[in-house]
Amino acid sequence: MRKNQSAELRKPEILESYYQVLIEEGLEGASIGKIADRLNIHPSLIIHYFKTKERMKLALVDLLVEKYNAPEFLSLAHIEDNEERFLALMETLFSFEWSRTVDPGVHFGFYYLSFRSETIQARFKEMFKALRDHLKNQMAYFSSKGVIKVQDPEKAADIIITLMEGLEFHSQFLSTGKPFQVFAQAAKETAILALKSGQL
Repeated sequence: MRKNQSAELRKPEILESYYQVLIEEGLEGASIGKIADRLNIHPSLIIHYFKTKERMKLALVDLLVEKYNAPEFLSLAHIEDNEERFLALMETLFSFEWSRTVDPGVHFGFYYLSFRSETIQARFKEMFKALRDHLKNQMAYFSSKGVIKVQDPEKAADIIITLMEGLEFHSQFLSTGKPFQVFAQAAKETAILALKSGQL
């Protein structure tokens, strides 16, 4: 029992270290040795807990999914006014803080791996489906309250997520030095206009 408890305590610590090494070194530079050095432990201990690097990689994907679906970001029930709650939701979704819930280099590194691993791809699909389902329910709710005019809540959710994900590409390749939030604000206003005008 004590051995299992020790493993459960150390695994999150190892995964967080793996995450930090990925931020600094990228997928190609991350190694069990570097993770072990960061924690000042022997590499064999990491193998002992995870058996293989592939299993550790999948465990990290699960951790990233958990970070991405962090409930505190979308917990807006304390806002009673529906218009205010809708605007707060949109502000959150298009915020720099939301975008950096997971480091973009790590996020897109695993996105790349998802084309070569059905297991990782399944995790990503689960993650985005959970977000879409949440937004679909939110769009249906706000539409029923007259805050927005949405004919197809799932389509609206899909478009919102597409705009959100596109912010990172714009920031990396097209921003020409402008702050992230400049284009994020434009994307948010475009989404709100489409939702309120009945275009979705």
